[in-house]
Amino acid sequence: MAEYLNLPLTVGAQKIENRVVFQPMEGCDCNEDGSPHQLTIEKYLKAARSGAGLVWFEANAVCPEGRTNPRQMMLTRENIDQFKALLKDMREIALRECGIRQVLILQLTHSGRQSIVPMIAYRNSVYEERRPVSDENIVSDEYLDTLPEKYAESARLALEAGFDGVDVKSCHGYLFQELLSAYVREGRYGGSFENRIKLYIDCVRAAREVLPEGALLTTRLSVSDMVAYPNGFGTDESGKLDLREPDMLIEELHKSGIQILNVTVGNPYYNPHVNRPYRKGGYEPPESAEVGLERFEIIEKHIKEKFPSLYVVGSGLSYYREDLIEHSERQLREGICDMVGYGRVSLAYPEFYRDYLQGKFSAKKCCLSCSKCTVLMRNKCVSGCAVFNEYYRELYKSLGI
Repeated sequence: MAEYLNLPLTVGAQKIENRVVFQPMEGCDCNEDGSPHQLTIEKYLKAARSGAGLVWFEANAVCPEGRTNPRQMMLTRENIDQFKALLKDMREIALRECGIRQVLILQLTHSGRQSIVPMIAYRNSVYEERRPVSDENIVSDEYLDTLPEKYAESARLALEAGFDGVDVKSCHGYLFQELLSAYVREGRYGGSFENRIKLYIDCVRAAREVLPEGALLTTRLSVSDMVAYPNGFGTDESGKLDLREPDMLIEELHKSGIQILNVTVGNPYYNPHVNRPYRKGGYEPPESAEVGLERFEIIEKHIKEKFPSLYVVGSGLSYYREDLIEHSERQLREGICDMVGYGRVSLAYPEFYRDYLQGKFSAKKCCLSCSKCTVLMRNKCVSGCAVFNEYYRELYKSLGI
């Protein structure tokens, strides 16, 4: 029996029943108004049955122009009842079938460069090789000034819907993350470190102001883009990891009320092997999966040692497959992180933790790290496990890849 995975953890006023976190995995499958579609509902009801202590809901756009696709999740005043119904069902299932009160976090996002109509922080020659834009796509300071209130309103709605807290997202090349590397941008949101983190911190504080006491304030942060300076954050001119500015940022986030930091690295639109080490993907990666997995641990351990009162969620674990539980236990035991996050395996084998507790864990059902879920998304399809889920398997076959 796992010793560390099963330990409860109290963060503020919230008790998390175990250290298992289901990571935010976007399905691109909501209704056009942003409310949960039946596919969305099925995914989260499976998460409720999983026994995971914390379920981190996928990217939820704070405004229509910030959506990355027409079916991205978007909680609004008009559709809040659908979210309330889903969360009510999840809590009833988790309590009845697993005997736990599951903690639920909603990830708040603005897709920036990856919005349906790109909204960029600055011209980036590296990213624009894949998706060309023009100066007209650069967002104005005046537009950025409006976002803290949008994040505050989304946070209000999230708590009203029944979530236990929110994630102010800055990762994977989306708007806040891109601003972190806006060294050449002029105005209030570019150039100096203080300017580049300004919007991110302002939105964290705006969310904090509207959250009631006891609600969780979290962030999923790409600690490094692993893209060479000046086109990426947390790297030097040779593209190697440089944690000087990330350390300064994390200190400001913690001061501003962030309680849980969910670690990620890289930009899946440019270097997907970094944040999702894979066995098979769209290209031959320039490093082994083991190098990427070690990078996660180095970063997470560094953060825990430098910020011991900050709760850290580890990432990259889905790759381990038959050694999934062993590596999770080791990371918790060694103090590398406080909770372990599972992304792709939560799509492939959402009941893995419950099965483990019941002595039925099957490595054969675990994620193959084959990248087919990502291929579906890149082809503008709804996304899920195209190996173990028949619906997504047939959808993948229809692409003729």
